Parts: sequence; C-alpha cells; structure tokens
Amino acid sequence: MMKGDQLTVVMYHYVRDLKHSRYPAIKGLDVSLFKGQVSFLKKHYNFVTVEEVIAASKGEGKLPAHAVLLTFDDAYSDHFNYVFPILKNEGIQGAFYAPVKAITQHKVLDVNKIHFILASTPEEKMSSLLKEIALLLDKYRGAYHLESYETYYERLAQWDRYDSQEVVFVKRLLQVALVEELRNIITTELFEKIVGVEEGAFSRELYMQEDQMRCMVQAGMHIGSHGYDHYWLGSLPKAQQAVEIDESLRFINKIYDDRGGYKQKKWTICYPYGNYNDDTIALLKERHCALGFTTEVKLATIDGQMGDNLYKIPRLDTNDLPKEAGALPNKWYK
Repeated sequence: MMKGDQLTVVMYHYVRDLKHSRYPAIKGLDVSLFKGQVSFLKKHYNFVTVEEVIAASKGEGKLPAHAVLLTFDDAYSDHFNYVFPILKNEGIQGAFYAPVKAITQHKVLDVNKIHFILASTPEEKMSSLLKEIALLLDKYRGAYHLESYETYYERLAQWDRYDSQEVVFVKRLLQVALVEELRNIITTELFEKIVGVEEGAFSRELYMQEDQMRCMVQAGMHIGSHGYDHYWLGSLPKAQQAVEIDESLRFINKIYDDRGGYKQKKWTICYPYGNYNDDTIALLKERHCALGFTTEVKLATIDGQMGDNLYKIPRLDTNDLPKEAGALPNKWYK
C-alpha cells in the first residue's frame, strides 16, 4: 500500500491549562504541549479533513503522504476555549465527538465522574478510595447479587499503558463490570462525597454548549457521534444501541441545522471506550455512517476497498507522538 493511503489519526481528551486548573491531577494534555504537538505535526505531517478521508475511503481521492487527522472525544469546554482557537488560527480541521446527554441534559457522564474522583484522590489516599468502594459493594451486595470486593479486584486490576492496577480497577468496575443502575448509584455517591460539586453546575463548566458547537461547525470543524449516554455500545442489545445512535444523530442534525440530507450522509462516529460489535456496524451501515473510529493503537490504511474496516479505523493517543516542535519523528512516522 502506498504511503498516500496511510493515515495517522490522533486521539485527544482533556486539553487544558493544567497549571491553573482546579484539578491539575486530571490526566490531560497541557495546552502548551498541545501547541508544541501541532507545531511538530505541521513540520512532518500533512493535515487532512474528515471529508478528505471519506473521499479517499470511496476511492474518490488520495490522501497525501503522512496524512494526519486530529480527533477530540467528549466535547469538553476546553476544546472550545483552547483547542478551537489554535486549530482555527492554523487552518486545521478538528473532528469533535459529542456525548449528547452531557450537553443537552447537563449531566456529568459517569466516565467523567470517575476521572474527577481519581483526580481528587492523591496517590497516598488511593487505599482510602478502595476501602470506600469496598464498603459500597458490601452495602449493595444483597440487592444486586454482587461478588466479593476481592473477586472483582482480582479480575479487574490490571496494568495498562498509562494507569496503575488500582486505577484500572476503579475504572473497569465503575464503567462496565457492574450493572448500569448500580454503576450510576455508586459513581454518583463517590462523586458527591469526594468531588463535592453540584452536578448541573459542574456539567455546564465541563462540556461545550450547543451554540459553541455551531460556531465551530461554521468555522469548518467536524462534529460527530459519541453516543447519547456514552455507553459501551458492544455491551448493549442491538435495540438499545440503535437508540444511542439515533439520539446522537438527531443531535448532530440539530447542530448542523440539517434536515436529514447532505450532512447526515457524511456523519462519523467515535465509539465510547472504543467498544463496538457486529450489531453496531450493521446499525451504522443502515444509517449510512461514513467512518467509525476506535481506540485500537495503530496507523490506518484508507482506500476504496475497505468494507467493514470503514468502521474500524484505529487511532494513536496524543502520548504516542512527540509534543515538542523541534522533536524528530518516532516509530509511528511511516
């Protein structure tokens, strides 16, 4: 495959002024490092748009050598306040993926509650957080037929690229291991006790507003689907997945002020947690989704013969690439 068909997709979450943040321990990228990474990418890569990737995936065009696309998950207000001005000034398109409920209902996603619970828990107090979780599991064990804390910990506590075993345990337990209702209950109790900020106010501070997203669209940015509730799609029945996708599509059409035509045919999705299954792909095909982005860590190959791989496009994390303008390309530069 020629280099012109290879695509580097970079994934971002929190991009903020960490030094002046109320939560400097949040695992995010400082805006100064984001600027450095953009400068690095300008020197060594060619920025492309979502529309150019879609065209190449249909065999209607070729991507340039060392093509790179920037994607931003979860529609944080930091993306509007810090990322958008930088991209607009540089003439770069960003693709922003919005979880609808957080924006329209002013609810803090469980995944973000977990992030800020962890960011509010110093390393030396992690044992106290784990004890609190053990007590909550004991509290709800009878009503939800739970296993022991020790059983959950042994199964879920694993190292990954960026987190300790303890952090991975907390994330996996509260993101997917427990039933949805109980995940919400326990996460909310911990958030209220440890973070201690009213949810509606926190949500309005954390996520973008609809008018901000329209402003970004008018400036050439791409807004895509990130589900409604930010659930692990592959863990849901097909009918519930359809609701997640359709609610998200309605929101995208509203942002684009569309009537179900041109823009809808070029919509894309970024799977929450990178999770999907065959049902997900079938639903996306039925709704004419153009591209689906995962969290698989590798470079993408784009051509007119992709088939279901249209919905399995891998991404690199921002931490996989240099963040200094003068840095040399690393192993991912091919």
